[in-house]
Amino acid sequence: MTFEQLIAEPQHLLLKCISGSRAQQLHLPASDTDIKGIFVLPQKELYGLSVAPQLSNETNDEVYFEIARFIDLLSKNNPNILELLGTPEESVLFRHPLMSLIRPADFLSKLCKDTFAGYAATQVKKAKGLNKKIHRPVDEEKKTVLDFCFVVEGNGSVPLQQWLIQRAYLQEDCGLTNLPHFKDVYLLYHQEQIGGNEKLKGIISGINANDVQLSSIPRDIAPLAVMNFNKDGYSVYCKEYFEYWEWVKKRNEDRYQNTLSHGKNYDAKNMMHTFRLLSMAEEIAAEHKVIVQRSDRDFLLSIRRGEFEYEDLLKMVAEKLERIEELYLRSDLPDLPDAKRAEEILIQIREGFY
Repeated sequence: MTFEQLIAEPQHLLLKCISGSRAQQLHLPASDTDIKGIFVLPQKELYGLSVAPQLSNETNDEVYFEIARFIDLLSKNNPNILELLGTPEESVLFRHPLMSLIRPADFLSKLCKDTFAGYAATQVKKAKGLNKKIHRPVDEEKKTVLDFCFVVEGNGSVPLQQWLIQRAYLQEDCGLTNLPHFKDVYLLYHQEQIGGNEKLKGIISGINANDVQLSSIPRDIAPLAVMNFNKDGYSVYCKEYFEYWEWVKKRNEDRYQNTLSHGKNYDAKNMMHTFRLLSMAEEIAAEHKVIVQRSDRDFLLSIRRGEFEYEDLLKMVAEKLERIEELYLRSDLPDLPDAKRAEEILIQIREGFY
């Protein structure tokens, strides 16, 4: 079954609802409308090799889970999946009577502490990551291996590029050999020392090189200098460069400009969802409920508007995590959902549907 087939044959649906910020009452006028749902595969397909566990449109803002996949994710206390069970009535577009067999009480467990709070922690990490990217932008012109090479001089070192300029040398006219027993340390020579027809290879093969290269040097020639290539530093830089410019390419520009406009230099939307998830984790432990529509809407939207300092939000997160830990220690929720009961529910729904 494909997404297009499911839309054309809605008789396979168990649930279709508005999800995300609009169901949570945290949307803004320009917010997207996300649709999520559950479907049952046609019986013939269930017995075949091509089982589609999940279907979505091209933009991924309309997603449907096959019932087995849905029950599996419920058993893992996946926050996005549990939220579907708490969808407010006004956000439900279609609900099959068989959905009454799926009760939150059969799935809620102490695992929610890890899944909800763990997911919230990833939101904090994303917010921290944005904070770092704003304060430490990476130049678009990528550095080369040469920028991470240093020449021993006197009691210290100088950048290789500076050393080359002082001597009016080109890196292409230099050559390196290993210095035994010293990691990433090399002996450096220049073409004028070699003479003859033998040509040195250069320190690097080109600006896109990821390492230095070695040349063949006659034994009786003394090196001009000792050079170190900070290979670990170059590797870290390459990773940060790639991550930064991937982020620039993929970032939501409106959301980024909003972050800059409130002047707090963190992703306010991520921090809002951090608090939403932590509050839901508290409610599950205390009330055994998945509350999607937020009564703390004003507080959450004030976070989204950037009305708090980043450090103050982190302190509040730490306090919430401490409270959640205590709540789950005292909670009478089971440690894990009952896998056997989950399987019974899945079988009941399949039998009833087919």
